[in-house]
Amino acid sequence: MTDPARTQADKPAKANAIISFENVTKRFGTTVAVDNVTLEIKEGEFFALLGPSGCGKTTLLRMLAGFETPSEGRILIDGKDVAPLPPNKRPVNMVFQSYAVFPHMSVADNVAYGLKVDGVLEDERNTRVAEALELVKLEGLGERMPDQLSGGQRQRVALARALVKRPRVLLLDEPLSALDAKLRDQMRSELTSLQEKVGITFIMVTHDQDEALAIATRCAVMNGGVLAQVATPSELYEFPNSRFVADFVGSVNLFEGILEKGETSEAQVRCPELSAPVYFDHGVTGVKGSTVWVALRPEKIEMHKTAPKMEDAPAGANVVPGIVRDIVYLGSETNYEVELEGGRRVKTFRSNLTRYDQEDFTWDEPVWLAWHACSPAVLLS
Repeated sequence: MTDPARTQADKPAKANAIISFENVTKRFGTTVAVDNVTLEIKEGEFFALLGPSGCGKTTLLRMLAGFETPSEGRILIDGKDVAPLPPNKRPVNMVFQSYAVFPHMSVADNVAYGLKVDGVLEDERNTRVAEALELVKLEGLGERMPDQLSGGQRQRVALARALVKRPRVLLLDEPLSALDAKLRDQMRSELTSLQEKVGITFIMVTHDQDEALAIATRCAVMNGGVLAQVATPSELYEFPNSRFVADFVGSVNLFEGILEKGETSEAQVRCPELSAPVYFDHGVTGVKGSTVWVALRPEKIEMHKTAPKMEDAPAGANVVPGIVRDIVYLGSETNYEVELEGGRRVKTFRSNLTRYDQEDFTWDEPVWLAWHACSPAVLLS
C-alpha cells in the first residue's frame, strides 16, 4: 500500500541521467531565450520547468523535442547527442497545451495515428491502442468523436496518443492550463498516477507554482533564460536561494535588512520595516553588517490579540504589533493583511480549524504578529 504521507519528491528517481543539457543557448535574432543552461534530468523523474512567461522554459522543451535547434551547446538523450535527429526520430513524445486532437477522427483513430504513420501492423496497433486507452481510463470510448468528450477526456486522448508510441520521455507543455480548477486538481492526481504506472520520465512546462509543487519530483525555476534554482518542491519553497525564487514560488513577505549577528548556531537581522529584530535559531551565511532579505511565508506567521512570548527567540524578537486592514475568507483558511507601524502590510494565513475561527479577528483590530525562530529564510540576493 502506498504511504499517503509521502510526496512525489520523496520517491527516489533512478540514479542515471536520461536527459543532459550542456551549456545550451538559444538566440532568436538578438534575443537570448535560453542562456547557457546546464541541467541533468534523471530517469524516472517527474521534472517540472517552472517560471513566468518568456523565461525560456518552453524553448528549452522545444529544443529537447527537436522543434528548435540550440544556437550553442548540446542536448543528450541516454548519452547521445540528438542534434542530428529530427523530432520523429527522437525517443520523446510531446503533449501540447491545446491537446492537438484531430476533430475528424475517433478517439481510437487519434491514438493510433502515430503508429499508423510508423507502419505498425493493424493487429499490434489495435492491441497497443486498447492498452493506451485503458491506461488513461478511456476504455470503451474508442469510437467516440472528440466533440463528444469533456475537456479532461480530450486531455487523456492526447496523453494516450503520446504514450502509445512508448517513448523514453514524455514532454508536457502546460498540460492542464485549458482545464477548469476542479478538473485541473483531478488531472494532477491522474498524471502522477499515470507516471508511476508507465515508469517513464515526464518533463512538464508550467507557470503554475501549485501545479509544479503538487506533481513534480524536482523543479527547475527559470528566469530570463537562466536557471535560478533546481531543487525538490519542498526545498524550493522552504529554502529558496534568491528573492526571485522566494517571490515566484508561493506567497511570501520579503523584508530588506542588515545582518547584525551571524554565529554558527544563531543569527539576527534588523529590518527597517519591522519594529523588532528577526532572530534565527541557525547560522546565516553572510558578512556582519551586509544587506540581506528576510522571507516569511504567510502561513508561518501567527496572529495574537496580545503580545506573545516566543520561547525560541530572545525577548522582543520575532513579535511586532499591527492593525488588521483586510480579511479574505476562503473556506479552509482566512487570509489577513496586517498594517505595521510605518505602513508596511504583511500577509498572514490562518487555517479555519473550527466553524467559528473566521470570527476571531475583525477589520481595524489591533493585533500582534509572531513567528518561530526556524520559520524565516535569509536570502543574500
